Amino acid sequence: MHHIGYYLYFFVFYLISLLPWSILYLFSSIIHFILFGIFKYRKKVIADNLRNSFPEKSAKDLQKLHRKFTRYFCDLLVETFKTMSVSPRTLQKRVKFHNLELFERFSAQNQSVSLALGHLGNWELIGAAFAPYPYFQLIVIYHPLKNKIFDRIFYHMRTRLGNGLYPMKNTMRSMLMDRNKLTATAFICDQTPSNPERAYWTQFLNQETPVFRGVAMISRKLNYPVIYVSVQRPRRGYYEVHLKLVSDSPAQTTEDEISEAHTRLLEEDIRRQPEIWLWTHRRWKHSRPANI
Repeated sequence: MHHIGYYLYFFVFYLISLLPWSILYLFSSIIHFILFGIFKYRKKVIADNLRNSFPEKSAKDLQKLHRKFTRYFCDLLVETFKTMSVSPRTLQKRVKFHNLELFERFSAQNQSVSLALGHLGNWELIGAAFAPYPYFQLIVIYHPLKNKIFDRIFYHMRTRLGNGLYPMKNTMRSMLMDRNKLTATAFICDQTPSNPERAYWTQFLNQETPVFRGVAMISRKLNYPVIYVSVQRPRRGYYEVHLKLVSDSPAQTTEDEISEAHTRLLEEDIRRQPEIWLWTHRRWKHSRPANI
């Protein structure tokens, strides 16, 4: 039954992915009406996050930003379906990479790198768009989904163009095993650490915030240069990706310096275009421990 369910869902999602972008965006508007107009999905979480992050904004401006985000969130959902079938040629038109000389430099040195990024823009499309580039194999760290059918579907979506995946709990072991390969390992750095006492704490969007030390800790141990992936959305369905060097010699840099640097860069991006960050997640559910 598991296999039947997988192929059934896969077939449906694949058919959806073949629809023109304009039709998908029509579905996005319908989803928006249902999800946020009728069911008020995470309305309080979004409103609280926005109000606490931008205390200088008026209630009217916050409401406007709330609506811009929810509309983008639905675009994000339908765009993600496209990764089931979208061609590298189409991705190249819709996702533009800048500062690729950073990748060229480290690739020429046969030096693997770590990538620090947040839930900003459509990380699924951006990852797929990077796959055809010759510099590295992109490896994405991910949480396996509890639903086995959807986990298999997302695994296919994320790897079909040549990218790889590391389950989060096996990140260090997997990177050590692949040290002979030329890789760019992508760390999503804006998730909430499960253990706040082991996190790096800083001010982020006007709030005390715990930050995963993973990219800093592992990059220092392996001495992998850290590159921040900056994302902008100039118009619907199109993304600009700018690569910014955080540290070219992490072994000579402290974990806190690396964590602070990529957190500040993400904050700058969010302030520049706040509607494309993932405001639905409970980013600030932990309080800073008294001993930190």
